[in-house]
Amino acid sequence: MKIIILGAGQVGATLAEHLAREENDITVVDTDGAKLRELHTKLDIRTVTGSASYPIVLRQAGCEDADMLIAVTNTDEINMIACQVAHTLFRTPTKIARVRSTAYLTRKGLFAHEAIPIDVLISPEQVVTDHVRRLIEHPGALQVLEFAGGLVQLVAVKAFYGGPLVGQDLAFLAKHMPNVETRVAAIYRRNRPIIPRGDTVIEADDEVFFLAARRDIRAVMSELRRVERDFRRVVIAGGGNIGERLAEHLEHSHQVKIIEHSLERCTALSERLDRTVVLHGSATSKRLLEEENIEDCDIFCALTNDDEVNIMSSLLAKRLGAKKVLTLINNAAYVDLVQGGEIDIAISPQQATIGSLLTHVRRGDIVNVHSLRRGAAEAIEAIAHGDKQSSKVVGRTIAEINLPEGTTIGAIVRGKEVIIGHGDVMVESGDHVILFVIDKRRIRDVERLFQVGLTFF
Repeated sequence: MKIIILGAGQVGATLAEHLAREENDITVVDTDGAKLRELHTKLDIRTVTGSASYPIVLRQAGCEDADMLIAVTNTDEINMIACQVAHTLFRTPTKIARVRSTAYLTRKGLFAHEAIPIDVLISPEQVVTDHVRRLIEHPGALQVLEFAGGLVQLVAVKAFYGGPLVGQDLAFLAKHMPNVETRVAAIYRRNRPIIPRGDTVIEADDEVFFLAARRDIRAVMSELRRVERDFRRVVIAGGGNIGERLAEHLEHSHQVKIIEHSLERCTALSERLDRTVVLHGSATSKRLLEEENIEDCDIFCALTNDDEVNIMSSLLAKRLGAKKVLTLINNAAYVDLVQGGEIDIAISPQQATIGSLLTHVRRGDIVNVHSLRRGAAEAIEAIAHGDKQSSKVVGRTIAEINLPEGTTIGAIVRGKEVIIGHGDVMVESGDHVILFVIDKRRIRDVERLFQVGLTFF
């Protein structure tokens, strides 16, 4: 595909890296020449220096014959105008834009074909908020992803020494839990992927990715690690968009406190939130954390827009007795450095956002893509179409499908029914198929599997 990415910031650069690896024709536009030179040196892509919303710049970038425009600059207005220009002057087929401001997002009819023609809206704050919320709802999980409207979840947990399954093979899981249907999609041991088989033995500290129906997730987690009690007391550092949205979602079921350094923002938050306690001060203040009894906190979420503040406040909160700390980190290089030590969960907003962008880039009927392990792996939800003649998956059992190396089918959703992906399960047209791909180089092969042949038409 010929794709133009507007904005060479962290999301734009990460996306360019993902898509360039998959042999797409990528052009990145930005006003910062130094950033573009760095990207051009690292990746085999075209770059254009200039304002992303100017018609002449979009023409230079090749908008006239582009398949897709992805506007992820730091300015909502530039992203919106660029999509308008691409539609009006160049008839670009697909336009994706990042829009942050709720002032735009809450206006019905604004993003329509006859108004501002954006085909897909991406709100990173909402994506990250949902990501954090799911982790709070599943104590002990490193990552929680939803498929088929939430009917199926993919959960990553670290197997703890002394857990019921540690030292046992995966076949034991089925015998031990006969009433729970689950499938281990992948295991990462010392950062290396292992394709799970029935005789694979789980070791302490393995990162285990498993799929199950939403209702069974807690039962499976309890087999892999000590059951943690539900989080009740939540402290949020940073009252920005993410902090506010998270508090809004949690305040009726949890005890929530927000620490915000801006007095003006504190006033606005206290007016908009019902039950959340809003505190004015610095999240890195030892005195403030002690006064607010941080040792009674179940989870401390550092969600400011400053990596250093997030890391330091998390380390301080953990030292002062917070049970768990979750830290938002923009600099991808920091994420692996800090997670798993004193910081329990480190979240990269770019990686969370990339998945929602990749969903619209994939060929075939792909409805969900989640980027995993800092982009090394992907979980994909694809819809099977056609019949046995026109499709490579429909009318075949999972064992008969010629899956690319390193790819597993974890589950199938048929209507409201969740079917775990055993070898004898037959795929039918209309099924939502959930796959785990540990080798990103195989993505194109997976897409081809779900593309319908001409005989179908």
